[in-house]
Amino acid sequence: MVQNSLMSNAEDVADQFLRVTKQYLPHVARLCLISTFLEDGIRMWFQWNEQKEYIESSWGCGFFIASVFVLINLLGQLSGCILILSRNFVQYACFGLFGIIGLQTIAYSILWDPKFLMRNLALGGGLLLLLAESRSEGRSMFAGVPTVRESSPKQYMQLGGRVLLVLMFMTLLHFDANFLSILQNLVGTALIVLVAIGFKTKLAALTLVVWLFIINVSFNAFWTIPAYKPMHDFLKYDFFQTTSVIGGLLLVVALGPGGVSMDEKKKEW
Repeated sequence: MVQNSLMSNAEDVADQFLRVTKQYLPHVARLCLISTFLEDGIRMWFQWNEQKEYIESSWGCGFFIASVFVLINLLGQLSGCILILSRNFVQYACFGLFGIIGLQTIAYSILWDPKFLMRNLALGGGLLLLLAESRSEGRSMFAGVPTVRESSPKQYMQLGGRVLLVLMFMTLLHFDANFLSILQNLVGTALIVLVAIGFKTKLAALTLVVWLFIINVSFNAFWTIPAYKPMHDFLKYDFFQTTSVIGGLLLVVALGPGGVSMDEKKKEW
């Protein structure tokens, strides 16, 4: 009885938050989501020579190919961010940023690093949610046959986005024997599962937003490290990637889990 009362109160708080923020929450979510691409595109401009030399030495591809790689990253990310924020050609911008994620995964050998690979996949999940938001409901593939809402591409994009998005939290689990770590892992895993299956989705996603924000500000405080130290860039990269995942979760909070979810099925029952 007490548990149900606590859950009900928590859902009331989440609903109140949505009522107050519904006008601007999607805008904040989109800004957070593209923040890592925006930061990386600007970094490509200011670290042009360093990035070019890294690619040239890592792949032995020569000056021209390395320069083209940096230019594609710079223009692709900045133009994609501008299109998304201005709400123009959002689908094309999302596909372009998907391409950037794939390109960087290969170029920086992220494919062989499970932690960074999961983070890149989580980032892709956020883009998938943004793509779903920009799409109208899918039409039937056959003339005269009505489209089933739950089977539309948009609903499966939302499902895929939710599942990929929670991969970020798999990189935050600590397998220590102390009580605090075990409790954190249990609570975190429960919230991850709730978002993935779409049950109590808005409340679970909002809780993860708060948790991830606290972790991000506490452990990725790049502004406390002098800019000339390598750790500054490392923490800055982590900070904005985490902020992008927060943006994806805020989209889930603002738009709901979609048709392929337990919350949607409950309405039918």
